[in-house]
Amino acid sequence: MTSQSIFLVTLVVDDYDTAKAFYCGVLGFDCAFDGPLPEGKRWVVVRPKGGEGAALLLARADGDEERAAIGNQTAGRVSFFLKTDDFHRDHEALLAKGVRFLEEPRHEPYGTVAVFADLYGNLWDLIQRADETAT
Repeated sequence: MTSQSIFLVTLVVDDYDTAKAFYCGVLGFDCAFDGPLPEGKRWVVVRPKGGEGAALLLARADGDEERAAIGNQTAGRVSFFLKTDDFHRDHEALLAKGVRFLEEPRHEPYGTVAVFADLYGNLWDLIQRADETAT
């Protein structure tokens, strides 16, 4: 039997430390790893507390094409989905830390959700699923 999962997703950023400060300090993620690579690069992995699901590899942009993708890696669509077990708690905490929500919370058949932007403008859903078996 084969078992596979996506465990890491690359997020192009402008600066390792600035990105790490936002994702860990503001969003409350854990830094799973931060180590040097050749040519002044680093392998920086952050993940939501609880460790379920994929982590983010924060990759500093290298060159004009990569810099142009910062904040728009999915052409303005919601890029990431941050699942929570308490929408109200996390929504209030993120608002208090200055996170910019683009809408008021809404209730959908799949759960309670609101779209927010990270420091680069990438769009995220904060979501508490109505049915934990849904994907």
